[in-house]
Amino acid sequence: MVQNWLMALGAGAASALLVATVATGSPLALPLFYLAPLPVLIVGLGWTHVSALIAASAAAVAIGVFFGVELLVAYVAGVGLPAYVLSYLALMAREPQPGAPLEWFPVGRVVLAAGILGCLAVAALIPLVAGSVEGYQAALRTLFQAMFEERPGAGGPDVERLVYLLVLVMPPAAAVVTMVTQIGNLWLAAHISRVSGRLMRPWPDLATISVPRAVAALLLGAFIATSVAGGFIGLLAELLTATLVMVFAFIGLAVIHWITRGAAGRTLVIATVWIAALALGWPFAILALLGLAETLFGVRQRFRKSAPPGRPPAANDL
Repeated sequence: MVQNWLMALGAGAASALLVATVATGSPLALPLFYLAPLPVLIVGLGWTHVSALIAASAAAVAIGVFFGVELLVAYVAGVGLPAYVLSYLALMAREPQPGAPLEWFPVGRVVLAAGILGCLAVAALIPLVAGSVEGYQAALRTLFQAMFEERPGAGGPDVERLVYLLVLVMPPAAAVVTMVTQIGNLWLAAHISRVSGRLMRPWPDLATISVPRAVAALLLGAFIATSVAGGFIGLLAELLTATLVMVFAFIGLAVIHWITRGAAGRTLVIATVWIAALALGWPFAILALLGLAETLFGVRQRFRKSAPPGRPPAANDL
């Protein structure tokens, strides 16, 4: 028990220090900030979810004491709380019958939870900027205009259109970045825990991740709400639409990994897909369509259901 507390407090201190790098203004501050969930997730997956809760709470208290309430809320909403919830869900299991193997919480639903948490994180930060959606958008517009005005020769209708586009894109982009950051840190924490022999659950076959079909209906409803609703509800629907699209994009990536098992040039295909998606962005939309098709029609069922003999275990596929 004492060891768990010490590990949790150490992880909380590490997470708080990673967030504190933002105050230095260093070029490395942003990537280090994105790694802030990692210590919390490591103790969560390697010890217990209670350790993750202690780590996140300790980091939140330290940030609140030294940096104020605003950064405290930002940490809890965007880093600490999502990291704790994801570690809790990743370790959730049930025993269907006495003596039967444990059934672990599906990884696809962990990805879905990360999407919802990313949406809620950005929504929770809006009151820190302004008291209304209009005020929030006005603050973003002022920020972007000030950035462009610092550049010589900036101005004109082209800049105005770009600022308008950035104001529209920034909130959903922030929600997606928060979601992807948490998933990336969860994957990295799981690998670290696995290598160290501390991972408290078996490694899942990530190429089989899926979500219930009802999530497709939720995406449709969120998209419709984005078009018809205004104010905070409309913005929340916009954030949810963006993160759900990313959920289906991850399922699309899983389909690519599944259907290329045993194929010649598999590594090149997968590397090309990942690099193109990360570098260009728009391929994620195509992957989301593939993930949506898999959810509704079962694309993977048309291909082989297991890796050919002699392949490494599925844990190495993603």
